[in-house]
Formats: sequence, structure tokens, C-alpha cells
Amino acid sequence: MFLRQFVNNNNGAVVEMSRADFLKANLRLILAWPLLGLVLCAVLWTATLLQLEAEKKVAQQQALDSVSSLSKAYGQYLLRTLEQMDQLTLQLKYEWENSRGQLRLDQLKTQGMYALPQFAIVAILDRKGHPVTATAPLQRLRVNERSDFLLRHWRSNSSALRIALGRANAASEATPGADESLVHFTRRLEDEDGNFDGVLLISIHSSYFSEFYNSVNFGKFGMSAMVGEEGELFSTRLGSRVLPMQSGAGTPFLDTSFLETDSGALHSGGRIAFSDKQSRYVGWQALKAYPFTAVVGLSDGEMLHPYEETRTIYIGIALAVTVLLLAFAAVATVLSLRLAWRHHQSEGVRNAYRMATEGTSDGFYIIAALRGADGSILDFEIVDCNEPGAGYFGVRREQLLGMRLQSRAHEPYFRDLIHNYRAAMQSGFSEEEIELPEGNPFKLRWIRRRLVRSGDRLAVTLQDISTAKEHERDLRRLANEDGLTGLPNRYWLQQFLPGALGRAAIARHMLALLFIDLDGFKDINDTQGHAEGDKVLRAASLRLKAVLRPGDHVVRLGGDEFVVVLDPVEDDSRAEQVAQRIAIAFDEPFYLGSERHKMGASIGISLYPRDGAETEVLLKNADIAMYAVKVAGKGHHRFFQPELFETIRNRRELEQSLVAALEQDQFLVVYQPRVDAMSGQLCSMEALVRWHHPLHGMVPPLEFIPVAESSGLISQLGEVVIEKVCLQMARWQASGLELVPVSINVSARQFGRGDVHQVLASALARHRIDARLIEVEITESAMMDEQNRAVEQLSAIRALGVRLLVDDFGTGYSSLSQLQKFAMDGLKIDRAFTMELGRSEQGEVFVRAILSMAHALGMSVVAEGVETREQLDILRALQCNEVQGYFISRPVPAEQMLSLMHQRFLIPLPAPALAS
Repeated sequence: MFLRQFVNNNNGAVVEMSRADFLKANLRLILAWPLLGLVLCAVLWTATLLQLEAEKKVAQQQALDSVSSLSKAYGQYLLRTLEQMDQLTLQLKYEWENSRGQLRLDQLKTQGMYALPQFAIVAILDRKGHPVTATAPLQRLRVNERSDFLLRHWRSNSSALRIALGRANAASEATPGADESLVHFTRRLEDEDGNFDGVLLISIHSSYFSEFYNSVNFGKFGMSAMVGEEGELFSTRLGSRVLPMQSGAGTPFLDTSFLETDSGALHSGGRIAFSDKQSRYVGWQALKAYPFTAVVGLSDGEMLHPYEETRTIYIGIALAVTVLLLAFAAVATVLSLRLAWRHHQSEGVRNAYRMATEGTSDGFYIIAALRGADGSILDFEIVDCNEPGAGYFGVRREQLLGMRLQSRAHEPYFRDLIHNYRAAMQSGFSEEEIELPEGNPFKLRWIRRRLVRSGDRLAVTLQDISTAKEHERDLRRLANEDGLTGLPNRYWLQQFLPGALGRAAIARHMLALLFIDLDGFKDINDTQGHAEGDKVLRAASLRLKAVLRPGDHVVRLGGDEFVVVLDPVEDDSRAEQVAQRIAIAFDEPFYLGSERHKMGASIGISLYPRDGAETEVLLKNADIAMYAVKVAGKGHHRFFQPELFETIRNRRELEQSLVAALEQDQFLVVYQPRVDAMSGQLCSMEALVRWHHPLHGMVPPLEFIPVAESSGLISQLGEVVIEKVCLQMARWQASGLELVPVSINVSARQFGRGDVHQVLASALARHRIDARLIEVEITESAMMDEQNRAVEQLSAIRALGVRLLVDDFGTGYSSLSQLQKFAMDGLKIDRAFTMELGRSEQGEVFVRAILSMAHALGMSVVAEGVETREQLDILRALQCNEVQGYFISRPVPAEQMLSLMHQRFLIPLPAPALAS
């Protein structure tokens, strides 16, 4: 922050000034310490790397000296070993020839001769290669090797010792754990006349020549080798492993092409190839009098390990010193810049202030603190300002300069100003938005004031934000106000209610929430359009406000839902009185042009603190109470009761289960036959929906049909029934069965949607069903609602060829003229009237009247709920066309209905009379 100087530009924004100028002026100071640190680091690392290079050369030279010394020692070891074998073979040759073939090697071995583990075989071979005597079976020797021995010594008259590589026969009984690579020492045997008389053979395990490795520390990856004059490896040791012999120059393990001098030492990196990919320091020593070279190798990593440890320590120390040097350079640079900045600060403040005040409309002031002898601040003086700043006070700049605030301390604004300036001198910075009282010296409503301390002065910025605050107030109003009705909205209610509940808790009084839903508004919105619906909502909001006290609030939550807040209320009766006044207000019809629209209001009431102490709880409980009103028939009010919650919860769970049932196809259709009353022949059937719940089994229709009606799911359920009926009829038709018509119930809500004819036409076409095989049953209440639309719907259905029946006739409000107008094909007498047959004369009279009226209008009549023979006989006597009920058959699944369709005549025969 010490590189920053803050002032205001013309737009009142904070900008960073003079950084580039300051950095440019102090560039040398900025670069000096980092450069010094880098130079010291360079010197440190150069010295460290040179020292490490010298250490490495010393370590390498010591490694070369070590392998050179070890190769010479190994050469002496091999030389002594070979001389011993030379003497041993001479002695054995002498003893054999003097014994005139009587020497027995196996007896000598028993006596302790040639019993050492390095002796694999000691044998005397005759001139044909057959063993004369031996310490071990000659089967361990390969036949070609014996032939080679004989051939070499037969051709040469020299009795000199010959040394050759060999390998024990794999099929032989080798000593367990012994090295199978052998070194053969042979001499020519002669008879008394000096003629070739056979071969003396001593075979030594090749591992014997690498035992020198065990007496010297070669390391984990050290190696020793006994190399022949043609590059054969007679004995090779790598760490703890003895490698098998390898013949020929340039063996897979070791490239022996480097053995050009009798002795020497070198580093194998890039020159000598080892099969294990290890780099080694290699020394070698040629043996005098024998054609062999002793080779020793020591691993790079092991020989240079002390150097690597030293190198790690040096590098760690160099890194630590480097970090310290760089940290020191950084700290020194920062401290130097801070010091330079303090010298530059006073001039920078003045320059920044001058640049920031050019061409701006904000007011800028430099205020100097005037201190007493004890250092306390006594007053503040305006030592500089710009013209807009003077204009806020209504004076010119010259008039304002030099003014002391104590001279106007009698004014409330300046008293507060002196207090704020003192606080800013303590904190160093202050910024706040202030709503100014009437009569303030600036003639402004809102200002933003920023105070920045610089030494013993304050840089003050004043900005007029009155317009922005007005805009902010408008936005706040829009956020809390419903745009259609001008009422407070849901957001306002969520902000207001917690405070109102807190005040009610303190004052210990009650508060009431009335949750209001307009009955019938959806029909107006759907039929008249949203524009007319908006007019109704505005009129409804005016009616609500008209019945409330000035201190009460009405809120529109959205759609046709409103909430009234009564604060305070003395008891339940006060909330009930308001609810009654609201209900009366909505009893009056709403006028849209020349049309009158009747609506009502369902009102749920919750009280604080009885029904909850939190906003969400009270709203939820009022909503539950309103929902209970809707379920019970609308148009009245109800207080929240705890048991309502469980009832509504169960009902809503049932609604959710209905949605899932529709998605998962849990509904099935059963069929109840209708028969001709006279003949008993099957003439039609009624399709009835059933719900098979996966957990609760069959759910009674009286339980889920009303919920489907109130939730609006009945339309979707009706479409499912139509689809299932048409699909089943298509299956029966495909089997060649003679079909009878099937009647389908259409609910009032489904009928009111106006698309029943489209759903029917689509299903009939999809499944290729004759429209004459489908009948639609409609209740009287469905036809009485919106008569013009009902006529259009019925005409569209009839145009498809579908017959129309009035369901549950006698329970609605239809009249003779309305039946004539709708021209229905038939009607069904409600079971309530059928049950009265045989019980009272009034029941029979009423049924007779329905039959006479229907027949006069040309309609057929179906009697529902026929359960006894007596009811059937009466209906026959009254000339009823068709009957339906448990006496004929209960509703059955499609599979059982198939058998009834084959049977055709379904009325049970009367029981025979008993003989007297």
C-alpha cells in the first residue's frame, strides 16, 4: 500500500496515481538490492560448483587407484593359484609314471589327497581317452572335451601344462550347490620310450578362482574376472553371484576389448559395456608366465557415495544461503522504498489532489487539524477546496478558504461534522452515505462523504447521490410491490412478518393471517382471457382493502391468492368478522363489460401465537385451512386446526400417489354388463376404472375419484380409461368376437375442458373401433355448466357417431326442456331410486315418471343398482329398457367379461317353486 496515493477523478472514482513516476524516479534504488543479492548468489554458486568439481576429481582418482591396486592383488592371487596347479600336475605326472600305472587316485582321495572342494575331477586317461583311475566319475566330463584333451596332447610332444574351460555334464550327479563351470588343467603322459601314453586331468570349479572376492570389500555391485588370452571368462564374480563361464572375446557380460596393456585402470562410462548396465571403475593386471589377465571392477555409485553425500550437503547449504540472500534483498528493497515513499508522500498528496479535482462536479476539500499545546485537536480549518465544493455551501472558493468549523458549531450539521472529522483522524479513513435533514447548508437530500487522512490533514470528498437514492427507492418499491394490483407482494410479506411477529411477542397480543383463494377465477381466466382476469384481480384487491382497517395489510402472493394481515386482533371473533366481510364482498358479482361473473372466496385463518410463532409456519397453516375450505365446498372460512394438517397431508399424499399411478400405469378397467330387461340378453357394458396400488392393493373409487376431481387429474385419468377401453375392444375384435357397446364415464371437469371429442376420435382411429360401439355417460351437472359450450361439446361427440347417456339421472338439476335441447340418446336412473322399488310406492311412482318422460322424448332408459329379483320384476312391469347391477353381475375384469360375452343371456332364472 505504500506505493499508492488515492485521489478522486472527475467521476468520483478512486484511482491510483503517481506509481509509474515514483518507480521511475527510484529505479536505481529498486534494482540495487536485488542485483547485489543476485551477484552474491552467483559468487556463492560458482565457488560451490568449483569445490564440488575438485571433490569429484579426487574421488574419481581414488577410485582408479583402488581398482588398480585391487587388480594387482587379484593378479598375484591368481598367479599363486596357477603355480600351485602347475606344481600339482607335475607331481601327479611324476608319481603316475614312477608307479608304472599302479597309482590309484580314489585311494589317494580317501587318504585326504585331492579331497578339497575345489577339485571337481582328478583323472588319468589312457591314449584312447578311457579313464584308468579317477577321483570322480568321468561321466561329468563331456565326451568332446576328452577328445579335445587327447587330440591336443597327442599332436604336441610338449608336456607343458594346458588350461582350458569346460562345463560339467548336466546329467551327472554334481555336488549340490557346486558351480558347474570347470577349469581343466591337463598334461601329456608318456611311456618309457617317450611315446604318447595318455593325459593327466585335474578339473577345478571356476568359482575357486573368485574366492579372492570374499577377502576384499568389493561392494554390492563390484566384480572380478579371470580373462583368458582370447577374452574367455574363466571365472566371473558379480557381488554375491558367481556367473557361468563365457568363452570368446566380447562376452555378453563384459567387453574385454579394452585389455590392450598388461595393466591399467579406467572408468567404464561410455567405453566398457556391462550387461547389468552398471558403470564401474575397472583395473586389470596381466599374469606373468600364464596367458591370463586379472580384472577388477568397482561400482560408480558405491565408489562415489561419499562424494554424493558431500555434494548434497554443499547444495543444501548453498540453497539456504541463496534464500537468505534473496529474502534479505527483498526486505532491504521494501524498506528502502518505504523510506523513499515517506519523503515523497507530502508532494504526492498535493499532486494527486490537484489532478483529481480538475473538471469534476464533486466537492473536494483539504481540512487541516488545529491542535493545542497538549496535541489534542481543537478545531478544523478548510485550507483548500475546489469550486464545486464551495458551490455546495453557496459561496465562492475564496470565501470558504480559512473557515474554521468551530465558528459554526452551533449548527447541528457542523457539530456532527467535527465529531466525524475527529474519528477519521483516529481511523485514517471513513466513508458513509448520509441523508441530510431539512435546512442543511448543502440544499441536498443525500450525499456520499469520504474522508482520507494524510499526515495531519484530511482529504474530504462530497458527492451528490440524491438521484441515485431516488432510483434505489423506486427499485425497492418495485421489489416489494405487486405490479398488477399495487398491493405488497410475497417478498414484502417475508420481510414484514418477522418484525410484526416480534412486535406482537413483545406487546403480548395476537396477530391473524387470512389466506384467501378466489373461487371460479380460473374459469374466468380461461374463458375470458388473461386481460379480463387481470381486471378481476384489480377489482378483488380493491374490495379486500375496502373491508380492512387502516393498520391492516392485504398482500397478493401470486395468481388469485391473497393474504390479509390483521395486526393486532383481540380474539378469534375479530378475524372471523373480517373473513365474513370478505365473503360478503365477494358474493357480489364482478362485471366485465355487459357480463356478470359470480365468484367467491375460500378463506383459511391462522393466529399468532396459537397456530405458530414463525412466518413460514403461520402461512402454511393458513394455507392448510384454506385448502380444507376448498375440499369442503368452497365459499366460506375456516380456522386452522392441528387435525387438518394430517387430513390435508393424507389428501396431498393421495394426490402424489395418483400422479405416480398415472405415470406407472397402475389403473385397470373392469366391466359391468347391461342387459335387456325383458330377454336378459347382454346389450352393453359400462367401463369402470379401478386403482391397484402396489402397496395398498385396490383403492376404492369413492376414495380416489373425488381427489382426482379436485386436483384436476381426472381429465388425465379419463384419457387413460378411453385408451384402455379402445385397446381392449380392439383385442376382442381381433379375436373375432361379436362386440357390444361399452359406455365410458366423462367427469364434469373433463367435459369442461372441451376436448373430449378429440380424445375419443384419436383413440377410435388409432385402434380402428366403430364409434357406434362407444357410449359416453355425462352427469347432469356437467351439462348444466356453461350451456352453450355443453351443446357444442355434445354435438361434436355425437358427430363422431358416439351415443350419449345422462348418468345418475334424478340427482341433478336438469329439466325437461334441457333434455330436449341436448337430445340425449338415453338416461340412467340413479341406484338411489332403484333401491326404493318394492319398499315404497313413491319409489315406483318416481321411476314410472322418469320412464314415461324418457320414452316420450325417444330415449332409452337404464336402471342402475338392480340387486334383487323383485326390483327386476317391477322394472319389467314398468317397461324399463335395460338393467344393470349386482343381480346380473358385479364389475369383472376383461378376461371374465369375455366369458359373459360368449354366454350372452345373463339374467338368472327364477328358483323353482316348491311342491306343496
